Amino acid sequence: MLTDTKVKSLKAKHKTLIALDGQGLKLYAGVGGTKTWVHRYTINKQPKTITLGHYPAMSLAEARQARDKNKILMREGVDPQQHLQIQISANITFEKLFYEWHEFKQDEWSGKYFIGVEQRAKMYLLPYIGKTPVNAIDPQTMLILLKKIEADDKIDTLQKIRSIASRVFRYGVGLNIVKRDPTQDLSSDVFKKKRSKHYATITNPKEIGGLLRVIDNYKWSYAVGTALKLAPHVFLRPKELASITWDEIDFERRQIRVSAKKTKMKRLLIVPMSEQVYSELRNLYLIDVGSRYVFPSPRSAKRHITPESLRAGLRRLGFTKEEITTHGFRHMASTRLNELGFMPDAIERQLSHRESNKVKAAYNHSQHLKYRTEMMQKWSDHLDELKNTKKITLI
Repeated sequence: MLTDTKVKSLKAKHKTLIALDGQGLKLYAGVGGTKTWVHRYTINKQPKTITLGHYPAMSLAEARQARDKNKILMREGVDPQQHLQIQISANITFEKLFYEWHEFKQDEWSGKYFIGVEQRAKMYLLPYIGKTPVNAIDPQTMLILLKKIEADDKIDTLQKIRSIASRVFRYGVGLNIVKRDPTQDLSSDVFKKKRSKHYATITNPKEIGGLLRVIDNYKWSYAVGTALKLAPHVFLRPKELASITWDEIDFERRQIRVSAKKTKMKRLLIVPMSEQVYSELRNLYLIDVGSRYVFPSPRSAKRHITPESLRAGLRRLGFTKEEITTHGFRHMASTRLNELGFMPDAIERQLSHRESNKVKAAYNHSQHLKYRTEMMQKWSDHLDELKNTKKITLI
């Protein structure tokens, strides 16, 4: 049995000390000076432990009272742990749970993302449901909240807020604090869809040939003209293409290796060079203008051309934005390669689309590079055939 004097004088020097009071009540004294009351009990033949509080905030007498209350619950067939969780879940608000989850995730996120999540919650969630107990928030409450965001035509914001709320609720479910995630009962069909961004493109083989012939006759900026010639062959996004540096051109391996910091997916992008691409880049390399950029700006070799200059180049050639965009070259390649029967996973990988499965992404990287190299050469040969003849051969 413990006494107030023993409890007060108990100190741990090198390791945690455990003092027994009886009937499962224990006091853990840590090296740092923290003292914690713990009740160990057995229910349904299962040993369990529950933390009662900390000394001196909870005295010896209060700890014994808490233990005795647990014993009464057990006589009634109630597990003290489950009873405590019910009490907690009945009182915890969405705001409190949000900040617990937010803090828990801090080490996983970048500082910018961490701040961004809190800012969105402060703007769209906490003013409306922050003070509400989490288990009192039902699907109808979430529907009204999200519909307010939709009414302002902020569909992208709606999706992000729904995701944040759902992750907070699921965090609570995992801790046995929240019964369920109310956002899961909301069908996506009750919300407006985000408008897909469709880029105008040309997929008719004869029209592709005509487009390539017109680009070959580009007579303004040499850098812009060469970039437009390469665009159908390399599948790069306009910003990635315009800003390529010679450091990213590996003539020995015959690859364009776009650095991760420049790509949308934030990963190294390898573009196998076809003979046609290799030849164009070699010729460009021999024209040494003293720039680190493959496509230097006509105004300054210290800068590269811009995606806007590529768009302007297409307009100069007479193509409207309803006919073809610089991003449309990627859609052209995707559509035609799928129609020609190439492996969809390899096409998606070469387009640098996001892989939902990390294992699959690693597999695609290692297994598809050889296949993609062959695919890129066949694609360039196909483009040349479309450009030079009216006869079209299926690859």
